[in-house]
Amino acid sequence: MNGWLVAATVLLAVGFGPVVWGVATGPLERRVVAQNFGTSVVCLVMLLLSQAYARPSYVDLALVLAVLGPAGTLVYARLLAEDLDDDPPHAQALTVVAASAAVVVVVAMCLATGPGRATVKLVLIGALLVAGNVIASRALSGGFPKGAAASRD
Repeated sequence: MNGWLVAATVLLAVGFGPVVWGVATGPLERRVVAQNFGTSVVCLVMLLLSQAYARPSYVDLALVLAVLGPAGTLVYARLLAEDLDDDPPHAQALTVVAASAAVVVVVAMCLATGPGRATVKLVLIGALLVAGNVIASRALSGGFPKGAAASRD
């Protein structure tokens, strides 16, 4: 057992337990936020497992998940817009946690990988995870404030 496997196990236990609880119980707002956070956790676990088992194909799976996870959350936000308008979820703290975890894992993976194409792919995955979480969180919370669009015109 190496450090990468320990990190993946800890992240899975600490991050995915609350995700399962959040998706299985509670109001709609918490379920959607937990689903968004769950895709980030699974993507980071796949990155750590790719390094632990020396399987570069797991990085490709993480790349696909980094693209499709936030897209799925945006679909949920659009389909459930009427239900979420009454009490939109506020996931700023969870977004910061997910983005910080993504940065830490991607930087550690880049340092272990060294320069090359694999590092570029890791940076792309990290950027997709951070941007996807921020955009999906903003979409779930109702988008930009109504006055922000008027002041930009």
